[in-house]
Amino acid sequence: MKIEGFAYRRVQVDGEVALNAAVGGSGSPVVLLHGFPQTHLMWRHVAADLAADHTVICPDLRGYGDSDKPADPDGTAYSKRTMAADIVALARELGHERFALAGHDRGAHVAMRAGLDHPDAVTHLASLDILPTLDSWDVLRGVGGAVGFHLYLMAQPPGLPERMISASADAFFGHFLDLWANDPEAIPADVRAVYLKASREAVPSIVADYRATAGVDVEHDRADRDAGRRLAMPVTVLQQDWGTALGFDAAALWRAWADDLEHRTVTCGHFMAEEAPAEVAGALRALLAR
Repeated sequence: MKIEGFAYRRVQVDGEVALNAAVGGSGSPVVLLHGFPQTHLMWRHVAADLAADHTVICPDLRGYGDSDKPADPDGTAYSKRTMAADIVALARELGHERFALAGHDRGAHVAMRAGLDHPDAVTHLASLDILPTLDSWDVLRGVGGAVGFHLYLMAQPPGLPERMISASADAFFGHFLDLWANDPEAIPADVRAVYLKASREAVPSIVADYRATAGVDVEHDRADRDAGRRLAMPVTVLQQDWGTALGFDAAALWRAWADDLEHRTVTCGHFMAEEAPAEVAGALRALLAR
């Protein structure tokens, strides 16, 4: 399944990894990064909207979808630093030295790291429904932390998480598609089948992505926090009201990372680009106008 009207490219981003990317439209470039357990297809509605006046690039992250899935012998192949470098290289190979960047879920972690590591490349940054890595771990405490059980499962050393998830992959990944959507019809059966197949075929790399977020990604974020590094570009955050449920101030946590911040809570579910695409596209257009 493809985004209608978009051309597909396979782009080499380093010596061993090529990314699958859908490219459409014309104008200033916008890169859209998908989340878990999804592929670039989650952006189909928003991408079509933005392509009216932007060049829109929707890749599968390394380890997901039709992009390459390298082994991870030392725990760095799926660091957000590595994955962010992929995206900068992808945009450059497609002719864009500077671009706006939006990410959802896992893609939002990659986008934030790209903004911190490559401020000369990322002109605008949007994050959909995450907290920064360090803050995520800080707020998932006590019984409220049960909502993030998958984070703790996939943080375990290689072997057990992969075997457990592979033994019932569709049930595992389908659980999140069901639980996190306020409007199940926003992910129709054919799209759901694409997500489940892609995830089922990528268990080791998906686990490696999450394992990095309990390891090397924490180290990188902590080093940036200690050094006082912040996101220099305009930032928009769209987020469910998890703060009320778990007892934290999400906007305040984000303000510690970004000076030029617009933080909005939304009423749709986690899969907001599919549940409320017009709202998301509108927020991205407003961000690009700042």
